[in-house]
Amino acid sequence: MKRSLLVLAVLALAMTLVLSGCQKKVSETIKIGVAGAHSGDLASYGLPSVNAAKLVIEDINAKGGINGRMLELFIEDDQCKPELATNTASKLVSNNVIAVIGHICSGATKSALGIYKDSKIVTISPSATNPPLTQSGEYPNFMRTIAPDDAQAKLAATFIKEKLGLKKLAVLHDKGDYGKGFAELVKESAEAMGIEVALFEGVNPGAPDYSAVVNKIGNAGVDGVVWGGYHPEASKLVQQMKDKGMNLPFISDDGVKDNTFIEVAGKYADGVYATGPTDTSTNPMAIKAVADHKAKFGDEPGAFFLNAYAATVAVVNAIQKAGGTDYDAIVKALRSEYVDTPIGKISFDAKGDVIGFGFSVYQVQNGKYVELK
Repeated sequence: MKRSLLVLAVLALAMTLVLSGCQKKVSETIKIGVAGAHSGDLASYGLPSVNAAKLVIEDINAKGGINGRMLELFIEDDQCKPELATNTASKLVSNNVIAVIGHICSGATKSALGIYKDSKIVTISPSATNPPLTQSGEYPNFMRTIAPDDAQAKLAATFIKEKLGLKKLAVLHDKGDYGKGFAELVKESAEAMGIEVALFEGVNPGAPDYSAVVNKIGNAGVDGVVWGGYHPEASKLVQQMKDKGMNLPFISDDGVKDNTFIEVAGKYADGVYATGPTDTSTNPMAIKAVADHKAKFGDEPGAFFLNAYAATVAVVNAIQKAGGTDYDAIVKALRSEYVDTPIGKISFDAKGDVIGFGFSVYQVQNGKYVELK
């Protein structure tokens, strides 16, 4: 009798372990990474993406997750530095994420993409605009919810010619993948339109003084300046130019179309032009996303928030359409399905570029960026 009871006890224990294992497999979370600059000078570009992903994931989990599985975020900081991005990517791979929202800067994105590609991890950036990231065909796992720099640069050059009527430019950049890439594309488009580029030069990011290049701008006799890069350098250039009495039109990119630039540059920011994602603030999903951000985090969302929100929504929708976390099925869904997002109804083309969203030109007026129609 005791032997029979022992056998039954062992069988019961075995069944409990089996059921427990099955339950663990069913309830295992779907892991999604968020990578970007979450500290340092460019944190204002990366932290909004973290908040966007949190809001989307919390909403999905509150509704029961996907097929009964909760979503879990893994957040890693690369400070927008390529040398840190590889480590960031490796950490996310080791955490078994099936998708990454990020990275933020093009150089960091490029450094990380090979790691994600080898691990078959879908990567959607809200802000990395360097054209080769999609146009080279090297990264079939990469997509973005922002138009590439060739579209941004052409818009900037067209605005310079048709709206500002400039004829002679100084084009500066920060020597990085993003900044230099944008500058080269503006130069190419401007020259094709008959605009002279009298000065094309890179500067060292983080330098305390740019008086040497400001003097070159003055000596070149230009009637406008284009900057390819981010807001820390742009704010110094604008201030030093105006302190020398150079009230030239200053045109930049979405790396400057951020309220942090206005805060840092202060009164010198007024009048600056920058290209940036088209304003979709009247979109009902955008209105709700912004309201949810204010309610949860207590302030206005920052740069690329809506793009990151859209990227997270697109990933979640693809997982739902794929019926699971299979890489090929998710990629297929992203490229064949349209999804409603705060930036509009979007999908992705065969290269990974967003379909249904583009750029506009903005100007700082009375301390705020205003979209120019």
